[in-house]
Amino acid sequence: AYRGFRLKGSYWHIKGLDIRGAGHNGMLIEGGHYNLIEQCAFYRNRDSGLQLSAGASHNTIINCDSYLNADPPDYGDADGFAPKLDVGSENYFYGCRAWKNSDDGWDGYLRGANHVNNRIENCWSFENGYLEDGTNPGPQANGNGFKMGGSDDRSLSHTFTLQHCLAFRNKVKGFDQNNNKGSMFLYNCTGYNNKGPNFQLNQEVEPGMEIVVKNCIDLAGSPKIAAFAEQARNSWMPPLAAKPADFLSVDDSAAYGPRKADGSLPDIPFMHLGANSGLINAGIDVGLPFNGPAPDLGCFETNITSASGYLFLTHFILSPNPLRNAGELGFQLDQSAHCQIQLFDSAGRLAQTLADREFKAGEQHLPITPTGLPPGVYYLKIQCARRGKITAQAMKAVVVLPE
Repeated sequence: AYRGFRLKGSYWHIKGLDIRGAGHNGMLIEGGHYNLIEQCAFYRNRDSGLQLSAGASHNTIINCDSYLNADPPDYGDADGFAPKLDVGSENYFYGCRAWKNSDDGWDGYLRGANHVNNRIENCWSFENGYLEDGTNPGPQANGNGFKMGGSDDRSLSHTFTLQHCLAFRNKVKGFDQNNNKGSMFLYNCTGYNNKGPNFQLNQEVEPGMEIVVKNCIDLAGSPKIAAFAEQARNSWMPPLAAKPADFLSVDDSAAYGPRKADGSLPDIPFMHLGANSGLINAGIDVGLPFNGPAPDLGCFETNITSASGYLFLTHFILSPNPLRNAGELGFQLDQSAHCQIQLFDSAGRLAQTLADREFKAGEQHLPITPTGLPPGVYYLKIQCARRGKITAQAMKAVVVLPE
């Protein structure tokens, strides 16, 4: 009763709630599967804003904020988002922010589970390890941005994949292995101005597990990466180097600002690469969309800015959602383009291609029929290209219900 919201069921879609002031977690997903939590805010609760436990799996948390959560007297457990302890696998966070939580932004510490895997994409974690008034509550408050695992006996494996994630101004580390023995894959992540290392992944992992770090930016830090880790095209690897002049802005104040009308993260200049940066097109293809001849480094891919090359994709709407038998996808293009529209399952596997063809400029109405798909949470992704280059993309979580 002292949790704000306790969810044990499956296939729930919870959207637009503010959950604050709970005596424990703002929300606990306890053993539930295939739930979608969207555009919710968890703040000033007395433990983690949102926690997943008891084997909770295949849940999606999209465009949510978790902040100012604190658990006196020692302040050592209140994380922003906590897929930890006895959590299950295939939970997915997209477009979320965690800030000023007394412990960590994200915490994957295990106790009661092993060999689980979870994924975080396009998420920001900042100023964790502090109280609302900015004071340091003490050593029990860890203050890491993304803590990817760990366990009491330092033997458990939590495989984490982080893509396009940003960590800054945390009390200790930005991206922290802790003592995780599982695999950790970091692609196009950015760390800046954390009090400890921006990146610390320097311990042995379980046989068969690996650490992979590619296309990442460490600004003004000294990353601690294990010698056995697979690395490629990171900013600390010669001849590359990151400096403040590479970015449009290193002022983080806009990161706390309001979200856009559709719930997505605000457009801010902070940590976006400037037009003359040598980190643009300096990466290696890791399977993520990019503009130009090669991926940029860091969490923000630069746009094509010429009038002839830039494509505006707007009004990306699916109705109804949740989707049972059939629906309609609406979107608008300001220029003709070749668009690929696909459904992916919660593990990122392609489930269905809905369209792969040329679309004329203007308003689009595409029928959607989830043929033969089992119920669950899917990701509807659109990528549009002109002259063979992807210049616009969008993604939306979709709940497919039983017929």
